Amino acid sequence: MGRFIYSLSRMMTWFGAFTLTLLATVTVVSIVGRALSFAGLGPVPGDFELVEAGTALVVFCFLPWAHLRGGHATVDLFWKTFPAPVRRALNVTADALMLVVWVLLVWRMGLAMLDYKGNAETTFILQFPVWWGYAVAMVPAATGCVAYLWRLLESIGVVAVPDGFKMGGAVH
Repeated sequence: MGRFIYSLSRMMTWFGAFTLTLLATVTVVSIVGRALSFAGLGPVPGDFELVEAGTALVVFCFLPWAHLRGGHATVDLFWKTFPAPVRRALNVTADALMLVVWVLLVWRMGLAMLDYKGNAETTFILQFPVWWGYAVAMVPAATGCVAYLWRLLESIGVVAVPDGFKMGGAVH
């Protein structure tokens, strides 16, 4: 199961990177179009709407992998002065809090998606339903819930990091 969760999170990260590349390309094309408006070109219609929805998707694609790999920023000024049991307890607490925050975020995002769907709200320029962006982002967000739970189970010691996913031979 762990291998599947890690692999899925990594694949989502690659999908997020691809999406981010597309968003950057749309932005560049739009800026160049604006700059060359004298030549009959113009910005990409709805570029900011695409970037807004796409950026949310990208963030939800990146965060589970970052958490599984211990890639979040930490402040560890006094970390090495704590005894190993205290560091372990702090890791478990941090992972539990991250899971709680992530579940709350996904729950509220799901409610917002249903609200936007019920109101039939659309974007200003492209006129696509706002809830579509939420629906697409729910897939990596829900997967993130599983990844955050798995990371908590690793911290507690119930499951192990799958072979091939350990950082430098040690679990972080």
